[in-house]
Amino acid sequence: MSGADASAESAADTRSVRTVVADGVGRRTGVVAGLAVFWLYLLARWLNDWLGGVVVSAGESFFAPAAVRGVGDALPVVAGVTDPVAFALDTLPALANAAWLTVVMTVVGIAVGFVFAVPLAVARVYGRVSAWISLGVTELLRGTPLLAQLFVLYYGLNLSAAVPSALDPVLANRAVAVATLGFVINSAAYQAEYVRGAIESVDAGQLEAGRAVGLSQPAAIRFVVLPQALRFAIPGWSNELVYLIKYSSLAAFVTAPEMFDTASQIAAENFKYTAVFGLTALLYLALVISASRVTGWAEGYTAVPGLGKGE
Repeated sequence: MSGADASAESAADTRSVRTVVADGVGRRTGVVAGLAVFWLYLLARWLNDWLGGVVVSAGESFFAPAAVRGVGDALPVVAGVTDPVAFALDTLPALANAAWLTVVMTVVGIAVGFVFAVPLAVARVYGRVSAWISLGVTELLRGTPLLAQLFVLYYGLNLSAAVPSALDPVLANRAVAVATLGFVINSAAYQAEYVRGAIESVDAGQLEAGRAVGLSQPAAIRFVVLPQALRFAIPGWSNELVYLIKYSSLAAFVTAPEMFDTASQIAAENFKYTAVFGLTALLYLALVISASRVTGWAEGYTAVPGLGKGE
């Protein structure tokens, strides 16, 4: 191959790499822009309704469906809806308001569940009797369906009667508190397994090193082992967050008025089940992608250069 041919081939390879990089950057930018629009809409929707209708009346669309009716006529019929644009504008306000409850139950469930998961994981790895207790708790909760757990808490134990009446003004209904408790318990068991695996991935010599410099075993676990282990647990933890966003829909079966329950009520009124649940699925997808982006950022932010990477 002549020098000119080699130079031309090298230039072509360079252009190809630049095109791939540009395409990747473009896709990432598009995703971020789409998520920004999604969250700006949700925040505007929530604030408008919480403040009594600053821009439009509570529950009304920012853009009147009647004003855009016919805009979607050029689009194909989607799930039996002839004007999907007007249909989406008419349906989104109720779903967006219900999304607030979905987000709150998910965030509380995984955050409080994490608080219980760490002691469960530590007890499983370093305990004796407590290791068997931790094993029993986590296997019981991981081995039974979340829906069954919610039914036991709400219908079997009737825990809604134990919810303090002082919380009534901030709860849509008492089922919300019971469902959130169920998410906390279930999520704690799954997160405990992720954290346990992360703890066991830390070299045992780290704990010995902590003891060698005068730390007690609990202190060595807290200050030496856990800071390393929790970094390794983030990928698994992100899976649990995605799982909980999707399975928060099970709260509808104990009458919590979250997004899935609201979609069911809307569909029962207009009989556009495929269209309503298709739109609801897109909202769940946006929440899941948002969670994945946040946890991906957290993983990169907490990573220690060279630690946990292959040679």
